[in-house]
Formats: sequence, structure tokens, C-alpha cells
Amino acid sequence: MAADTDMVNLLVIAGATLAIPILAFVALFILWPSALIKIYYWYWRRTLGLQVPSILMLHGFSAHKDTWLTVVKYLPKHLHILCVDMPGHEGTTRTNTEDYSIRGQVRRIHQFVETIRLNRKPFHLIGTSMGGNVAGVYAASYPSEICSITLICPTGIRYPCETKFDNHLQDLEHSHYTLSIPLIPSTPEEMEDMLKLCSHVRFKIPQQILQGLVDVRLPNNDFYQEVFMEILGENSRYALQEHLHLITAPLQVIWGKQDQVVDVSGAAVVAEALPGCRLDILEGCGHSVVMERPRRTAKLIMEFIISLGTTSGPIKKCS
Repeated sequence: MAADTDMVNLLVIAGATLAIPILAFVALFILWPSALIKIYYWYWRRTLGLQVPSILMLHGFSAHKDTWLTVVKYLPKHLHILCVDMPGHEGTTRTNTEDYSIRGQVRRIHQFVETIRLNRKPFHLIGTSMGGNVAGVYAASYPSEICSITLICPTGIRYPCETKFDNHLQDLEHSHYTLSIPLIPSTPEEMEDMLKLCSHVRFKIPQQILQGLVDVRLPNNDFYQEVFMEILGENSRYALQEHLHLITAPLQVIWGKQDQVVDVSGAAVVAEALPGCRLDILEGCGHSVVMERPRRTAKLIMEFIISLGTTSGPIKKCS
């Protein structure tokens, strides 16, 4: 009789043990399906041995960390993302002795990375425009810290084809830089011209907003001119191309096909130096990829990072 009771108790305990996860699954399925989906992806990441790295994002010339907000909006919420102001920009300090060349900026970003101990594990590095130049040189200089890298319309390359901005640069050089620099507007009209230069998509911006954008930038224009001259100098102008052969991490390049600032032909230069890289060329998009195509940009970045669980990423063109 005692044996029968023990057997019944054992069956009850076993049944309860099995029922708890089943009931939990049913509850999640009915009440919190989103949690069930997250658990599903977590299970497969663990099964496949995948880990999503931290992501450090570097903005372009005369911009700031909030530039990335449009892209971050479409990235998974559980990611560890850091958007940092580039040296001297927005919330960072400036001194007369700072080096704002590409290599100087790389050193400052590395100081930041070491200070917050981001390099305890390899991280994914993203840079756009000037930030792409810095990101590429960083990956070449500190290869052990980088697990993968995304360059978006990067500067620092000898582009086979010229752009509208290249014509402006030639005029500037001939004038010994006495003409206004298109990327450093000081009036609402110049601001509108800059936005047209940087973006293929035409955004309708009220005059009052244009004035506000100029007012925010005006106190920094002398600094922007200093940085502009630094990154055009012989030590920085082609820094990315000079360091491409030293990049060992899997590389993705995203470029707007209608970029008028740095020509999309630069993507072929990168692919020739690093044949295993992934190319994503965006139709109907200019230089301001993160502003014009934020959802697509976020999707491409995540596709690339996830693909590294099984492959270094094929060469691919996307519209």
C-alpha cells in the first residue's frame, strides 16, 4: 500500500514538473507572444553559438552622435549600442593642441574605448563619411579589438569618378580656400544647398528651420573649417585607402548610388583591396544614407552581423 502511495506521489510530481513548462508556454503564447519570439531567437543564437557584439557608431564631419538616432530606431532594442561625438564635435572638448587629422581622431576614439573598457570583447564598428575614414583606420590600427566593420560612404579614398563636391574642392583650392566651403554653411540658403548636395532625396524644410540649423552651427564654423583643412591634408585625405590592406575584420560597405560628395566608385576601390567584403549599393540614395534610408541601413547592418555566424558575407548589391 505504501509503495502504491509513493508511486502515485511520484506520478503527481512528475506530472506537475511537466505541466509547469507546458502551462508557461501556453501563457506566453496567449498573453505575451513577443516574449516567446525573443526566447526563440535567443535559443537559436545559443544553439548556433552566435553572439551579437557591442556596436560603436562614428558620425561624419560637422555632425553629432544624434545623427544615428534614425538608424538606432530600427535596430533590435537589446543591442549594446554606443553613439559617440567625434573629437571636438558637439559635447567633446576642444583645445588648441588637439590633432584633428584622421589618425589623431583614431587615437582619441581609442582612448574613449579603453576608458570605458569597450575592448574587453571585440566590437562591431560603424562609421559614415569622415567617421567611415576614422573607422577604417581604427580597424587597421587595432585589429584585435574589432570583430567586424561597416563603412557608410566613407571618405579617405582616391575615387575613380568625380562628384559635384570634387568640383567645389577644385574651385576652393584654386581660390586658396577663400571661397565658402559647401559643407560649412553660414546662411539658410547655404544650408539648403548643403542639404541638396548631401541628399538625393529632397526634403521640404521650412525657412525657419533652416535658420535654426544655421544658428546652431555658426558658433562652431571656425572649428569645422579647422577640421576640414586637417582631413584634406596629405596625412588624412587618403588615409582609409592607405590602411585598407591592414584591415582583417569582415567588412561591409554601404553606399548611396547617387552620392554627390564622395562617389560610389569608391566602393569598387574597397572591394579591389578587400575582395571578401560585402557591398550594399542603395539606389535613389545620396551621401546622407542614415537620414535618407535609415530602416534599410539598419536592416543591412543586422543582416551582415548575423551572417558572420556562418560566413564572412557575400558580395551583394541591394536596391
